[in-house]
Amino acid sequence: MDAAITLSGVGYRVQGKALLHDISLDLTEPRIGIVGRNGSGKTTLLRLIAGLIAPTEGAVRVAGLDPARDRRAMLDRIGILFQNPDHQIIFPTVAEELAFGLRQQGQSAGAAAARVEALLAAEGRSHWAGVPVSTLSQGQKQWLCLMAVLLMAPGTILLDEPFAALDLPTQARLARRLADLPQRIITISHDPAAVAGADRVIWLEGGRLFDAGAPEAVLPRFRAEMARLGDADADTLLAR
Repeated sequence: MDAAITLSGVGYRVQGKALLHDISLDLTEPRIGIVGRNGSGKTTLLRLIAGLIAPTEGAVRVAGLDPARDRRAMLDRIGILFQNPDHQIIFPTVAEELAFGLRQQGQSAGAAAARVEALLAAEGRSHWAGVPVSTLSQGQKQWLCLMAVLLMAPGTILLDEPFAALDLPTQARLARRLADLPQRIITISHDPAAVAGADRVIWLEGGRLFDAGAPEAVLPRFRAEMARLGDADADTLLAR
């Protein structure tokens, strides 16, 4: 597992609007959950950790490196699984999609193809190799994206609402697979059940760090606040 992921006074603004405010965290635990309402900044935080965007204030470091400045160094340190696999898949066939990350890491076409073939065989999916990605179900696409991440062997995997678009059997299969992985896993979700087994839970509210600690301490408070907001019909308030 990689060394700590550190955020120091991190903020992020777009066109003058602050999406994150003064976030300082040391992320070292094997399983970390990040909860919050839609629009609380969860996905923005994940994208900052992955180096897909750079903070407008403060600093993010992964194993001492700036992920936004050194994307190549992040290839074997950070992997990310988006909520919608269609936002992640770029190649027409399964084998091409799986090989892409390995080629980015500098492996030859032959070595990447061999790794892809071995993985598909180990997964019982050798028949997927030449299949058009467009013919896969949503759950199969999500599994493909996970396999692509695992081939690159990152120390940390970031999950953005990984179960949101999946049916219950597919959720169960994915959850079992994720639970067995040796990597650090950081999961964002608005559903407290998705992170109940985490070592630590972080609660974002309005782009700010609202609470953090053991799930048995944070999640009951989160549930109670979400219930209160539901009773108050809070979505009538306009964002500013």
